[in-house]
Amino acid sequence: MSESSVRLNVFKTYKLYVGGKFPRSESGRVYEVSDSKGKWLANAPLSSRKDARDAVVAARKAFGGWSGATAYNRGQILYRIAEMLEGRREQFVREVGEAEGLSKSKAAAVVDAAIDRWVWYAGWTDKIGQLVGGANPVAGPFFNLSTPEPTGVVTVVAPQDSSFLGLVCVIAPVIATGNTAVVIASEKSPLPALSLGEVLATSDLPGGVVNILSGKADEMGPHLASHQDVNAIDLAGAGPVLAKELEIAAADNLKRVLRPQPVDDWNADPGTSRMTAFLETKTVWHPTGSLGAGGSSY
Repeated sequence: MSESSVRLNVFKTYKLYVGGKFPRSESGRVYEVSDSKGKWLANAPLSSRKDARDAVVAARKAFGGWSGATAYNRGQILYRIAEMLEGRREQFVREVGEAEGLSKSKAAAVVDAAIDRWVWYAGWTDKIGQLVGGANPVAGPFFNLSTPEPTGVVTVVAPQDSSFLGLVCVIAPVIATGNTAVVIASEKSPLPALSLGEVLATSDLPGGVVNILSGKADEMGPHLASHQDVNAIDLAGAGPVLAKELEIAAADNLKRVLRPQPVDDWNADPGTSRMTAFLETKTVWHPTGSLGAGGSSY
């Protein structure tokens, strides 16, 4: 290359993350993503209803294996996600800074908090069952045991104002408890979410456990909320009008709905509420003494 020649930048092509693969939107549509000052950053895929359906199919296919994995194994994989993010920290600091208009130091603090949040939930995978399950006192010659089980496929409307830390705070508890997720990324700032897909794909997380779509929540949301194979929906990033519409649509098959919660600071201790929101309780009755060895569950 001569001294007078100019090297052209290789612009990143952002894609969806569905079923462990990186498809473009089946519609071929894209939309422009700009930084906080209006400067163009990239073209993001504008997901369609077909993309949303494909994501649900992938999430359902992955659910059996993921929910059947040991809690210890799920914790190892969540910790591995944190490891991979640590290795790509500088990339995410840049993307979060551009997305949210933050200085490098503030963006770094956000990324570090997101990495730490993965580690925090990794530690909960084999403990949440002990917290919300256990032996129940009953009258009669029975053991009565309650254990938590994952709800199934969860649609997550990611926060609009926190492109990365808020995103992690709503994805991690869903999968830590054995559910699979279809995520609608922040429409305004989807690039950190789409890059997260690249991390998930290289972190031992089975394909389909997390599926990330970019585009308009008011286009995909109603379709996912009424989808008969979606079991729950987190409305974290939905505005009041959209949240009401999605909650009505979700009633078609009695989905669990986590309404938008007022969040002042995503850095605050999240507690266990986002994990327990998408758990079901299985109760097992087991006779003792002369009643025999049979048992039943409800």
